[in-house]
Amino acid sequence: MKAKVLLSRTITPEKVLELYKMLGKELDGKVAIKVHSGEAGNQNFLRPPFWKPIIDEVKGTVVECNTAYNGQRNTTEKHLKLIQKHGWKDYFDFDLLDQEGPDMKLEIPEGKIIKENFVGKNIKNYDSMLVLSHFKGHPMGGYGGALKQLSIGCASAYGKAYIHGAGVPEDIWTADHDSFLEAMADAALSIHRYFQGQIVYVNVMKNMSVDCDCCAVAEDPCMQDIGILVSTDPVAIDQACLDLVYQSNDPGRDHLIERIESRNGVHTIEAAVALGFGSREYELVEIK
Repeated sequence: MKAKVLLSRTITPEKVLELYKMLGKELDGKVAIKVHSGEAGNQNFLRPPFWKPIIDEVKGTVVECNTAYNGQRNTTEKHLKLIQKHGWKDYFDFDLLDQEGPDMKLEIPEGKIIKENFVGKNIKNYDSMLVLSHFKGHPMGGYGGALKQLSIGCASAYGKAYIHGAGVPEDIWTADHDSFLEAMADAALSIHRYFQGQIVYVNVMKNMSVDCDCCAVAEDPCMQDIGILVSTDPVAIDQACLDLVYQSNDPGRDHLIERIESRNGVHTIEAAVALGFGSREYELVEIK
């Protein structure tokens, strides 16, 4: 059975909420809402007002984790100041999942590269998760979408180094590249499984730069906006986004595709499918 992916080419806060409601998946209990808080200086990340209708609807808590690289989000003190500056606390309840240790360890016995994932311990306080992703390029992963939000996004600062280093944090920037991509898939599986199907994924194809929202100095978007996608399958939604980029006739798409292919970005999807927690086969339902 193919995964269902809803698509609207109208990109508004209200349309995000409309597609979420149309998906018909109720998130139970206390909901963690994973966003990208945006590195200081980044011009492309999606701001709090864009996400407000859907976050208000699910009455969840916005969550983030610290980073493993230099910047304004690699310590709790700096990150919380930036969260305030970017306005997240003005709109929503906020929880920095790894602001205090020790990390929570999730076992991944079937992981190809890593057998455990280190996440912010506060994740234990939530029953379900809404993953709000800004789909765009990425300097290392090739692209960033739902799978990256599940893996790198939910990992603690130490966990991020552990994934990037393919299980060896000291090798954060020097590990075998495909092993890093496979470690991301391993980590994504652990979060997807932890919430036992109580996750909804939203990918917004807007402000699509070749660079991630984690870049303080990022290229401006290189191609036109495409739309909003919603699904319960993280593999299907990311695959659909890649397909929409390839199908586009926008002249800037080649620049984004070069970034994706030069980093073998699709391999994270391939690795996730090999782990058995998502499908590259999907039914795309376009909503006007």
